[in-house]
Amino acid sequence: MALPAPDLDDRGYDDLVDDALRLVRLRCPEWTDHNPSDPGITLIETFAYLTDALLDRLNRVPDRLHLKFLDLIGLRLRPPTPARTPLTFWFSSPATASLTVPAGTQAGTVRGEGVEPVVFSTTEDATAPPCAVAGLRTRADGESAVVEGPIPVFSGPPAVGDELLVGLVDPAPGCAVRFDVVAHVDGLGVDPRHPPLRWQARTDDGWTDCEVEEDGTGGLNRPGALVLHVPAGHRRTLEHGTLAAWLRAVVVAPADGRPAYTAPPVLSELTASTVGVTAPAVHAEIVDHEELGTADGSAGRALRLGSAPVLGDLGDAADLGGGVVVETSSEDGWQEWQQVDDFAGSGPGDRHFALDAVLGEVRFGPVLRLADGTVAQHGAVPPRGAAIRVRRYATGGGTRGNVAAGTVTALRSSVPFVSAVENRRSAQGGTDAETVDEARDRAPVLLRTRDRAVTAEDYEALAIRAVPGLARVRCAPSGVDGTPAGTVKVLVVPAAAEVDGKVRFADLVPDERTLRAVAERLDAVRTVGTRVLVEPPRYRGLTVVARLVARPRTDPAAVENAAVSALYRMFSPLPGGGPDGAGWPFGRAVRTGDVYALLHRVRGVEYVEDVRLFSANPVSGERGGEQPSIEVSRHSLVFSFDHQVRVETEER
Repeated sequence: MALPAPDLDDRGYDDLVDDALRLVRLRCPEWTDHNPSDPGITLIETFAYLTDALLDRLNRVPDRLHLKFLDLIGLRLRPPTPARTPLTFWFSSPATASLTVPAGTQAGTVRGEGVEPVVFSTTEDATAPPCAVAGLRTRADGESAVVEGPIPVFSGPPAVGDELLVGLVDPAPGCAVRFDVVAHVDGLGVDPRHPPLRWQARTDDGWTDCEVEEDGTGGLNRPGALVLHVPAGHRRTLEHGTLAAWLRAVVVAPADGRPAYTAPPVLSELTASTVGVTAPAVHAEIVDHEELGTADGSAGRALRLGSAPVLGDLGDAADLGGGVVVETSSEDGWQEWQQVDDFAGSGPGDRHFALDAVLGEVRFGPVLRLADGTVAQHGAVPPRGAAIRVRRYATGGGTRGNVAAGTVTALRSSVPFVSAVENRRSAQGGTDAETVDEARDRAPVLLRTRDRAVTAEDYEALAIRAVPGLARVRCAPSGVDGTPAGTVKVLVVPAAAEVDGKVRFADLVPDERTLRAVAERLDAVRTVGTRVLVEPPRYRGLTVVARLVARPRTDPAAVENAAVSALYRMFSPLPGGGPDGAGWPFGRAVRTGDVYALLHRVRGVEYVEDVRLFSANPVSGERGGEQPSIEVSRHSLVFSFDHQVRVETEER
């Protein structure tokens, strides 16, 4: 897309006349005749006309020229990127036959008053086969046995490493499998909310953890239902001479302070069924067969799509991947046109078009007049009278797609036997379209780096170009902060959802797909002999405990909420946080002075009585001791964890 040129002075003729009359009233109050017939008004209008012409010339330089030069070097605004999250579709009843949720199935957030829903579309077909148990086995003390009738499933008492193996007739990759269990325990049970069991599935990578949706058995202690989310790589394997798609429950060491089994659970019956399936989804709304109009036979014509911005390839599915497809009508049916970046290599017979993804504009090839008077046609021209349509495209993207877990609950597509949908994880990766100022700042880096990474800034710029859905990128060069010689470490922070100003720590860890995309791009542009590592940065948990005194006649609860929100916003690693709005800086320590200055700016605070800083482990949630400041290494970030503010009032 061509960069929009700014106006250095956006005043027009009417504005100039109004400004002049305003000055006349201030400096010449005796001039009271402001009718058009007055000679003075005529002079004002004349000078306003001349000034308007000068401003029009002024707006052509110098920022306007700057942006035009950026156009010449090929700088284009980055379109928004869509957030991604897996969607789980729940069936109205257990599957008795293979059920498929097709690619392109749409679900969204609930529409609110004045708030449009955020729509997600699946990018792959998700198939859920029916489920049945092929066999049950126990493994304890190194010995295996077949489960037939009521039998203790672990050793007595259960030991760490004991297993209950459940073999399914067919694999259930990506499915939600429900076990209906009849069991009891002849002894002291365990904490039913946190049983010391880990459920796993046999995959190509070995035993992979399953996510437990619900456990109504309390760890096989009582009859009930157990729902597991099976990982995508589930497959058949041979275990103890039996070929089946295996799942297993492994006894693990109980968490501190929680009870362990004193007697093994006795399993009487276990049946399996498929009750749901999970599919990857992207923040995009699919538009099918949109008519753009009728061709008039002219070259270089531009047509606007009904929705913008336009997203590119969304996945491997044929109906979502491959970008935008433009078609024109002919006597032989609909003819496809191919999307190109530019028309430099297009000939008169090539059915090519270019797409401005940000504006949502389709443009056909131009005809250029050459110096000798002849013309050159770059790209074919749709014949006059031909209908032009876009077969399918996707629109969406932006930070509003970074929704929290459990918010995508409205099914927008009708799928047989599907009764509900939810996103069990927060959506990540959504970023807004690049602004003109951001593009202008990026121009020097574009000219310097092109497609070769040499400096730390080169690696950061190329990583953002590879995956625009990253919130921040930091390069730790060789030999800095323990980075081995000959190695460049690239630290990436994904765009993540904020709920009530807070960010879940798990959402700040990029997924394997993102890390792989960045690594593959940087591997292609690195200097010879350089090893590139791509990983998330290290985070240092921060807890602020503060005591404030509110001003008279202010609501202490409102002051407390404002203070806590300010703390989470300031010490956030995402854009929008930090002292300059770009996120808390890498390597910058947090001192009590930072907190005092922040809380004094909160509306309703009379003064800050006390501030204390504590380190915290963002993974385990354990809080460390009080510290005068929270120090972080040069390429690490702080993460807000459970700030606590107490607000008092002072009698006067």
